[in-house]
Amino acid sequence: MSDLPPALRTLLDYHRPLSTFAHSWPGGESLLSPGVNVLGANAAYLPPDADQATLTAARDWALEHELPPLRVLLGDGGDAGHLRVGRFIGDGHSSAVQVEQTSRLHLPRWAGVLAEASGQSEWASALARHLAARLEALPNAALLIAYAGAEAVGALLWQPTGAHLWGTLDEAVDAPLLSAAAELSGGELSVSLPDTSPLEVLDAQSVSFAHIV
Repeated sequence: MSDLPPALRTLLDYHRPLSTFAHSWPGGESLLSPGVNVLGANAAYLPPDADQATLTAARDWALEHELPPLRVLLGDGGDAGHLRVGRFIGDGHSSAVQVEQTSRLHLPRWAGVLAEASGQSEWASALARHLAARLEALPNAALLIAYAGAEAVGALLWQPTGAHLWGTLDEAVDAPLLSAAAELSGGELSVSLPDTSPLEVLDAQSVSFAHIV
């Protein structure tokens, strides 16, 4: 995937093992996961100069699976979502927030927190079922849950490639949750931040999702 910008390659490497289908194109790759509302696992990762034939093929492949045809782009020009991708350095934990690594037996609860944090609670069951199968092939992945008192307020899926699937119910939880994930990576990891996050990342690059037309 040498034709892909580093930020796109980072996202692709993280989401590929979480996706249902993958298809290679010249200089890039498409991921699709029908029934799962995870943008990164339902998009085409293509070089900036991808030709129209490749774009059309990627669009048609997504439509064949009855999914919106999306492409990941550098910059904020996409119409379907925006992220900042970069390196996060952990800075310890907030005393008011506890972060724990949870057993995969508790995946439904973890998925419920993530879905609620995304404002899409109805996707929790489908996400849990989907990830249960994918995580069997990812022995090094870790599920983290953040608690404020007894209330679960954040969820994150850590892989050695980074933490690009996570969410919190309170932005004050973002730093403690990502710091705990960074500890698993030796103090620093690749992350994606939504536009709403107050945090900063090193070497930040804007990434967006756009419909392929």
